[in-house]
Amino acid sequence: MQLALAPMEGLVDDILRDVLTQVGGVDWCVTEFVRVNEQLLPPLVFHRLAPELRQGAATRAGTPLRIQLLGSNPSCLADNAALACTLGAPVIDLNFGCPAKTVNKSRGGAVLLKEPELLHAIIAAVRGAVPASIPVTAKMRLGYDDTDLALDCAHALADGGAAQIVVHARTKADGYKPPAHWEWIARIAESIGKPVYANGEIWTLEDWQRCRAVSGMQDFMLGRGLVARPDLALQIRAHVEGRHYTPMQWDELIPLVQSFWAQQRRKLPDAYAPGRIKQWLNWLLRSYPEAGALFAQLRRETDCLRIDAIVGALGTRLAA
Repeated sequence: MQLALAPMEGLVDDILRDVLTQVGGVDWCVTEFVRVNEQLLPPLVFHRLAPELRQGAATRAGTPLRIQLLGSNPSCLADNAALACTLGAPVIDLNFGCPAKTVNKSRGGAVLLKEPELLHAIIAAVRGAVPASIPVTAKMRLGYDDTDLALDCAHALADGGAAQIVVHARTKADGYKPPAHWEWIARIAESIGKPVYANGEIWTLEDWQRCRAVSGMQDFMLGRGLVARPDLALQIRAHVEGRHYTPMQWDELIPLVQSFWAQQRRKLPDAYAPGRIKQWLNWLLRSYPEAGALFAQLRRETDCLRIDAIVGALGTRLAA
């Protein structure tokens, strides 16, 4: 069984990848998408979105990192994929699932699911441009407005050379509204005969059990569920292995929250760092009431020094 951390634009940056993979249970992760237009990007763009390239394309915990590209020009994507490989990318992933309107308007992400022939051309061009030893993978949704082309798109990717495909079990029109249609993942996997990862609406161990039963998959990509419950991958692994596992408690999570904040402080200007910790706490409060209390305390706080004091005192307050 493989468990992957999903690439979530504007959420899972290198710092959150670092923190979540420290918890454990994740086999590999993916960058936020690198937007490719009509030019060869400078290396600094790749290093900004994937600083892990400077440390063997892995997080500090040793979790391998894949580089994800997004665009619609086969030759430009191929050139940039080749460059990413020279910078150390061990796997090139292609994004055909982003539902953001601004991305779709510029012919990126899920809108390309309307054009299976273009999907094939992109995968084939990238596959031909990178070393044979470097896999090319893809992430797709079930379609744009509907599922009419789901199998055509999956075949286009598989026939074009995708080594494996992650299927987010909703259309672009569905957005992130439940439910995820896991039964479609089973249909796609049976049709293409390539490794398929199930993705979408896995928030808890029970969700994962239902997804596995409906999709029939053995490999999974965890997104918002892992952000909200950082030990979800460990819970799944313990269940598969028949081991008792006590879910992570808030006091165990505090050092990770503190590390996350300290890293964001070093990386971002004071005007932007507060927004990042509030963003993560807003997800954590789904699983931890204490995160909700901390979020409420920081909600209107913009002074980084005051946030330093509040976050730094978390463990002390708990001990007292």
